[in-house]
Amino acid sequence: MQGRMDRGYFRYQKEYEEKALEVLRSGWYILGKEVEKFEEEFASYVGTKHSVGVANGLDALWLAFRVLGIGKGDEVIVQGNTYIASVMGITINDATPVFVEPDEYYQIDADKIEEKITDKTKAILVVHLYGHAANMDKICAICKKHNLKLVEDCAQSHGAKYNGKMTGSFGDIGCFSFYPSKNMGAYGDAGAITTDDPELARLVKIYRNYGSEKRYYNMVVGANSRLDELQAGLLRVKLTHMDEITKEREELANYYTAGIDNPKVIKPSVSDNATCVWHQFVLRVPTEGAGENGKEASSERDRLRQYLEDNGIMTLIHYPIPPHMAQAYEYLSVPAGSLPITERFANEVISLPMYTGLTKDEQDRVIACVNSFK
Repeated sequence: MQGRMDRGYFRYQKEYEEKALEVLRSGWYILGKEVEKFEEEFASYVGTKHSVGVANGLDALWLAFRVLGIGKGDEVIVQGNTYIASVMGITINDATPVFVEPDEYYQIDADKIEEKITDKTKAILVVHLYGHAANMDKICAICKKHNLKLVEDCAQSHGAKYNGKMTGSFGDIGCFSFYPSKNMGAYGDAGAITTDDPELARLVKIYRNYGSEKRYYNMVVGANSRLDELQAGLLRVKLTHMDEITKEREELANYYTAGIDNPKVIKPSVSDNATCVWHQFVLRVPTEGAGENGKEASSERDRLRQYLEDNGIMTLIHYPIPPHMAQAYEYLSVPAGSLPITERFANEVISLPMYTGLTKDEQDRVIACVNSFK
């Protein structure tokens, strides 16, 4: 059993194919009406005044910091247990990431942010990891108190809310990926930013199109980061089904939670005032007596992973190597052991199958295997 992205396609096959043919027959494939309409509809969905389509989630991140004027000599606070693309959004602009440990819900620990603020700190990057909304009340208050910019990485949190307000609408800019495996996945690479600031939206539109607002008149050195018409059209179709997609994932997560009963694993939970859209369903498998950073824990997690694979169940690890321990970021000189919670989680987490169209019979197989693991 492995992730089946085709099931999401087959569920709405007729709508997708009709939209694809409509776009193909239109004769307009870049920055046309599909992109314009998607930007309007997605902004309305998130609850912001503006949305700008870009080529992918990483571009959304680095463009966000670029238009906010954050660069060399500036620091950006970000959680340690995130996908490396979050950090790349910072470092592509020559800014420096400053890592904060996660809380029990795998989100940035809002109580540990202020101790990392210096006179070089210019922004906080919040990553709503695994589809769980972070503690935005505290984070927004910190940004206001210290006059910091707030960027949200919503690559995994399409539709997640905190106090009824959707992720991507709290910060100066929200950054979205529509990679095919996302809850709101496209059929290729795609991304977007959301914002209430018309000037930031205008600047992203300029940067995404070679730095040009008017053809052949280039204001800045930009990029080729345009959301194409076909992906925008297909995303418009999926957007109309997001409520039911989110409801299905919540039901799948509830079924896992109710069925899994093994003292060797720690099940995920949802914090007060937050919702989770369950981009991933992540267990932790600690090892009794493991060191502070969980170096020995990987043996138990990996043993469970192998046990599931032997029973035909494929799993993933999100993420086995924290960014501060990646070869790419050796130059940051953040030594192993400096983020013990982040490092322990990296050695303990395992993501169970979670996708549109996952059946109860398939979940029952997963649950039975997890529960029989000794």
